[in-house]
Amino acid sequence: MSKGLVIVESPAKAKTVSRMLGGGYRVKASIGHVRDLPERRLGVDVKGGFAPHYEVPYEKRAVVKEIKEAAKHASSVYLATDPDREGEAISWHLVQAAELDSAPVKRVVFHEITKEALEEAFRYPREIDMALVNAQQARRILDRLVGYKISPLLCQKVRRGLSAGRVQSAALKMIVDRERQIEGFVPVEYWSIDAELEKVADKRSFIATLLGFMGGRKIEIGNEKEAKRIVAELEKASYAVDKVRKKEVARQPAPPFITSTLQQEAWRKLRFTAKRTMAIAQQLYEGLPIGEEGAVGLITYMRTDSVKVAPSALEETRVYIKQKYGADFLPPKPRIFAKKAKGAQEAHEAIRPTSVKREPTSIKGYLNRDQFRLYELIWKRMVSSQMSPALLDTTSVDIEAKGEKAYLLRATTSVIKFPGFTILYIEGKDEEDEAQKGALPELAEGERLKLLGLLPEQHFTQPPPRYTEATLVKALEERGIGRPSTYAPILSIVQERGYVARDGGRFCPLELGFLVSDILCEHFPDIVDLGFTAQMEEGLDRIAQGEREWVPFLEEFYNPFEKMLQMARQKMAKVKIADEPVDETCTQCGRPMVIKSGRYGRFLSCSGYPECKNRKPLLIKIGVKCPKCGGELVVRQSRKKRTFYGCSRYPDCDFTTGDKPISQPCPECGGLLVMRGKKMVKCTSYEFSGRLAEIEKEALKV
Repeated sequence: MSKGLVIVESPAKAKTVSRMLGGGYRVKASIGHVRDLPERRLGVDVKGGFAPHYEVPYEKRAVVKEIKEAAKHASSVYLATDPDREGEAISWHLVQAAELDSAPVKRVVFHEITKEALEEAFRYPREIDMALVNAQQARRILDRLVGYKISPLLCQKVRRGLSAGRVQSAALKMIVDRERQIEGFVPVEYWSIDAELEKVADKRSFIATLLGFMGGRKIEIGNEKEAKRIVAELEKASYAVDKVRKKEVARQPAPPFITSTLQQEAWRKLRFTAKRTMAIAQQLYEGLPIGEEGAVGLITYMRTDSVKVAPSALEETRVYIKQKYGADFLPPKPRIFAKKAKGAQEAHEAIRPTSVKREPTSIKGYLNRDQFRLYELIWKRMVSSQMSPALLDTTSVDIEAKGEKAYLLRATTSVIKFPGFTILYIEGKDEEDEAQKGALPELAEGERLKLLGLLPEQHFTQPPPRYTEATLVKALEERGIGRPSTYAPILSIVQERGYVARDGGRFCPLELGFLVSDILCEHFPDIVDLGFTAQMEEGLDRIAQGEREWVPFLEEFYNPFEKMLQMARQKMAKVKIADEPVDETCTQCGRPMVIKSGRYGRFLSCSGYPECKNRKPLLIKIGVKCPKCGGELVVRQSRKKRTFYGCSRYPDCDFTTGDKPISQPCPECGGLLVMRGKKMVKCTSYEFSGRLAEIEKEALKV
């Protein structure tokens, strides 16, 4: 008796699906796409309706042949590729490449690999959605036209091996623009004044901050002289409570993850790159062996921009919360979230555990460290999203300082009245909040206060920070640039091309990145324009929804693009990337060494090349001595492009650390201090930790 043939993308997914479907089906893996545009030519007939010329790559021919043979003996063929445009296109390409016409062909879609989801999908198969296929074809052709037409120009005019992509170029411009904002930033001095006040009755002290004058006018203190003048007035003033405001504030939980928020939070909490996050999420989705359960999908599909959750999953989560935490932690009704971003595909689901009953600790022994940490993050985010809000009692006290003028100071505090969802999970932040100034004593309006001291402090306005993995993904999503499946590749490509490097976890454009971005801005302004790139994404979304034809969409783009290309070919002058001098001489001929950029990144080379071919890896010194041998610590990169710090005398000295070292020694033992987060440091050889600002302050005294 013939069986149904089920085709998925990966062997891991095939294994999980096969176990759940049972003996009535045979499951095969296509191992991704089976057809694509040719590698060494454009493969698009721009004069013939942008007809693509697809080819089956050599390495996929055996796979296609095997699927074709299996289909001949199948009762039906079920295309079970991923539930997005890419998955839809893979299914369509499979039909074309393997000539799947010997048996009925059906498309099945599921957002989680569970027995129930598979049964539902196979109960209601459908036809291939050509609107989704055409949207993917339009994106692929659009990107091919940009990359295939502009990249050769960059190779001819700048350097071999360069490339330009439609979305990556817009992302590179964002990074370059931010760096120029930082470089052109002029710090502005300002001062703040805090007052330490005492409640006379019980001698309890607290801190209040000067805001302005009574009546509402703010004070801007621009220099030390002005700060001293105000301090002198405040020292003579009398202090009393003007107003006390108390209220209960409800803090709501964050929605379950979508692709972008998962990548952001995995960077904030786990320091996973977007690429690493998606690779691990893919493993959790496709299925892992969990003891007697066998291979099971642990999370729903990880490429999504919808925060919708299935009613059955909401109910299961609510039952779990009530049993685990009690009725107080369960809101009266399920919390329903809505995605406001353009193009959100509400047919999808948010990223969540396939069952909240599968607690992270219960399956920890079956997962590796990274799988467990990411699963735990997804699980906590989902469960907390359906828990009661946290309730905070907030108190705000306005204080009048009456002297020559009447000044307004304010002290605020928040006390957790009920923890709600925070008992399980608190969303990470890209920038640290201001430190809390301590609890307040019970104060009454009109109550007199005693001044214990004034704390003036100098500040300078700060430039916008460089992008991190989290903030760049967030910015791309907010501007409508790219879609869930593109964020990770964008971040990887701009680094692999040598356009961008990481500095302390933040993206910093290299000289080549500045150069390429400037050339593209000059000759192809639309390609790097953020608004234009977002419009392209909106157009692709409309094609996917069946509201627009894909060929006219490509025509509208290509006609002006071709004119830009012709102008660029005429006007673009050859650019030479200048070698960067360094304070080092060649050990073979004595001439100066310089930093050159090559296909695999920057390296040190003799300035006398080609007469002298001496070259060596570029070691970026950070001004810190190796604690093991006294050599110089330098920045290094692992094979997976992760930055770490090691001794320049390697392999003679094998000291390494993943945390950025600082020049100040440990105040307890004199050992090496490294950064922990943005403001804290710890010792590598002693149980010491502290705030960076305090360490630097002590160092200045010495």
